[in-house]
Amino acid sequence: MGELRVEQLSKAFPTAQKWGRSKWHTIFNNLQFSIKSGEFVCVIGPSGCGKSTLLSIAAGLEEASSGSVYVNDSPVRGPGLDRGVVFQEFALFPWLTVRGNIAFGLKSKGVPQAEVLARADKYVDLVGLSKFADYYPSRLSGGMRQRVGLGRALAIEPSVLLMDEPFGALDALTRENMQLVLSDIWQETRKTVLFITHDIDEAVFLSDRVLVLNETPSRIVCELKIDLPRARDRSDPQFQRLVKQLDSAIRGDNNTTKHFGDN
Repeated sequence: MGELRVEQLSKAFPTAQKWGRSKWHTIFNNLQFSIKSGEFVCVIGPSGCGKSTLLSIAAGLEEASSGSVYVNDSPVRGPGLDRGVVFQEFALFPWLTVRGNIAFGLKSKGVPQAEVLARADKYVDLVGLSKFADYYPSRLSGGMRQRVGLGRALAIEPSVLLMDEPFGALDALTRENMQLVLSDIWQETRKTVLFITHDIDEAVFLSDRVLVLNETPSRIVCELKIDLPRARDRSDPQFQRLVKQLDSAIRGDNNTTKHFGDN
């Protein structure tokens, strides 16, 4: 399993120069949190607060201005097979089949060919695409393509799964179905997950804990434990209460507190 730790993480971007000097826009400043092994944590917040930037730094695709991200106490220095990443864009190889896409990362790990095939089939089945293993991405629906992306990320058996609004491009019905699929897979694998979303309902449905960022320069203004049994019922008054609490936190309601889960 895996643990993820963010320590005093800051990120700033240079903007247009004025009087020969660069100006800097701080996205977030001194973020600090940790995710326990097997925990599913969502990060939400207003558009532009740095959610995706945070995940890109954790994935090793972008450098922090200061601070560090650790996976199992090892600092993130770049992309690595200890982290599986799923983006909103499907990013599949169109010339590979479902099985071939899911197997791709295994070859990068140097897994023997016989094991590559066996493990690829395992994860094709896990994401519910056994009947479509030999299909190319162009023949798949959006939800099925995202299942392939999830299977590919899981097949390398990473310590941590990083997901950046993976269902944001899907229609509402497909999105809810994919949330069910992911919830079932998480309960089976108990992967450590950092999940970025702008959808409060999605965060409550999926996560063990939700972190709320405010507007830039952002910081964590609320940490909410989602202490509801799975599978979760969106019509449950307790579910709706948690959604309203998170909505208030994002809007900056002064009546909200940082640790709703303690109430």
